[in-house]
Amino acid sequence: MISRRQLLIGSAVVPVLSYLDLTQAFADTPKDILVVAQQLDNITTLDPHANYESLAGEICTNLYQNLIVPDPEDSSKIEPVIAESWSVDDSGKVFTFKLADTTFSTGNPVTAEDVAYSLQRAIKINGGAAFIIGQFGFTPENVEQTIVAVDDKTVTLTTAEPTAISFLLYCLSASVGAIVEKAVVEAHVEGDDMGKGWLNKNSAGSGPFVLQAWKPSEAISLTVNEYGPYKGNITRILVRHVADPSSQLLMLQKGDVDIARNLTSEQLKQVEGVDGFNMIRQEVAALMLISLNQDNEYLSKPEVWQAIKWALDYEGMQKNIVPMTYAVHQSFEPSGIPGAVTENPFRQDIDKAKALMEKAGLGDGFEITMDHYSNQPYPDIAQAVQASLGEIGIKVNLLAGENRQVLTKMRARQHQMAMSSWGTDYFDPNSNAEVFCINEDNSDDAKDRPFIWRSHFQNDDFAARAKAARDEKDPAKRLELYESLQKDYMENSPFAFMFQKTDTAVCRTDVHGFRLQVFSSSNTYQETTKS
Repeated sequence: MISRRQLLIGSAVVPVLSYLDLTQAFADTPKDILVVAQQLDNITTLDPHANYESLAGEICTNLYQNLIVPDPEDSSKIEPVIAESWSVDDSGKVFTFKLADTTFSTGNPVTAEDVAYSLQRAIKINGGAAFIIGQFGFTPENVEQTIVAVDDKTVTLTTAEPTAISFLLYCLSASVGAIVEKAVVEAHVEGDDMGKGWLNKNSAGSGPFVLQAWKPSEAISLTVNEYGPYKGNITRILVRHVADPSSQLLMLQKGDVDIARNLTSEQLKQVEGVDGFNMIRQEVAALMLISLNQDNEYLSKPEVWQAIKWALDYEGMQKNIVPMTYAVHQSFEPSGIPGAVTENPFRQDIDKAKALMEKAGLGDGFEITMDHYSNQPYPDIAQAVQASLGEIGIKVNLLAGENRQVLTKMRARQHQMAMSSWGTDYFDPNSNAEVFCINEDNSDDAKDRPFIWRSHFQNDDFAARAKAARDEKDPAKRLELYESLQKDYMENSPFAFMFQKTDTAVCRTDVHGFRLQVFSSSNTYQETTKS
């Protein structure tokens, strides 16, 4: 009789074989195969230089390596990967990377030519994430002259302007900075697609795993890169698309999967503290906030900004509505990003909030509309905000809409108050500081429209300080500048940051070493084993 192990291995030949069929006849998963239940329906490509989705980025993180990565234990530090060292010249524009000895899944060494080709390719493809590297002055027209392989072990990057080395390094750690094997990709170019068609369903990296198969909205299969950094006992990872979180939980409880990735708060409560399961939790770079449109006569008063922030019951909302999926966070930099301020100065103080309303000349309150996402937990949070602000005389009319409807209204600057979310684009404090502090043109027909433009907010002091922090060459002083900026911003801006999202993966207890990261796109199986 054929064993479950033989069936799973056989699915390497027929990768679309339904894992759900296999679980009807067998119990626990094989010891050398990791099976994950996860929602996979938003992946459109697995080309690391073309994708701009966190889930696709996560898969690519397990297939490719970058020059460097942030230290997962200390975000202010950088760890070498393909690069063993780096330096910058006196001009602050020429960055030299010396390469370590790393190997692609073909067994060929990673060379400077592969590195230069990969970064050039990212700029030339000009996908959604290309700006992360392109913001340093690299363009499709100049990239072959500004990113150069000097010899087999040396690459130089020449930026358009003097650049803080920590800023460049953090940006190179993004998924778009993945290094591919030039010869393999070039061998599969069709027309002018630069190999995108082939890399959409295959991999050419030096990461811990190799892409075996991907069936959109069904499954992804990874096998171990024998030349890569993975040293554990897993030979294959099978990620199954399981859209329903309840089904994920049932499969986890039955032993049909080793990890469930998308359980809701209610489902997490069912396994919390239960023998046989471990929870891996990580605050991720996604914030929930309320925006106050400065085009409104009431919301334009700084005393009202303060009153709203002091009226909100942050701790109560977190404890009673989102205890396992969000944490209180009041700064524009998410916890885990270098230089993030994690102190939360605001707590509910109705008397203080009322006094601020009196100071604003609005002791009798006012009526306002707040748009918010219609998916949970936003409606429940919105009702709690409505109740809290009602205590200080602000009558809030709630208007729920699909995410795209709320965002469309905000982008047209037509909201009054709006509760929405913001996800950080890359692992550097400039990512959020730029969109929350720098608004060069506040007119309706502005070319650049950062997040704060949507609410008619412009502050020259914050803008100047954000630019100074971005360009500061000393890494420690740079983070100090960002910390100071965040503290002042919390007190003096029309944005009430409330919560930071928490991701949770639930593993069976025989699974060890799986890591969630601040950026979901960086989640890694590199240290994962089964006992």
